[in-house]
Amino acid sequence: QVQLVESGGGMVQAGGSLRLSCAASGRTASTSAMGWFRQAPGKEREFVAATSSSGSYTYYDDSVKGRFTISKDNAKNTVYLQMNSLKPEDTAVYYCAARGGLPRGSMRSYEYDYWGQGTQVTVSS
Repeated sequence: QVQLVESGGGMVQAGGSLRLSCAASGRTASTSAMGWFRQAPGKEREFVAATSSSGSYTYYDDSVKGRFTISKDNAKNTVYLQMNSLKPEDTAVYYCAARGGLPRGSMRSYEYDYWGQGTQVTVSS
């Protein structure tokens, strides 16, 4: 079991930055790969970034590569998503997810077992 609590969403102008946090707790939190997904109104949930359980390996969607950075603080079991150069098309609800006890990150949402409640990110033009 993994519980996820997200924070850090908000409203920002285009070109600005935000940092999302996701604190994980539970028996398998430290051994679970974690990822960020997002869902805009009227669209399907899409992959943003993922990291292995150790934080050593990271994966990004092409749309955010070079602008977003995922990182993990293993001591705190917390994963971060630093978002720079934000664009209006980044507006969405962002979800943190964890693969229960599995160390390898994934771009596939169905491979994640646990999900946070979501945090709204709004980028104005």
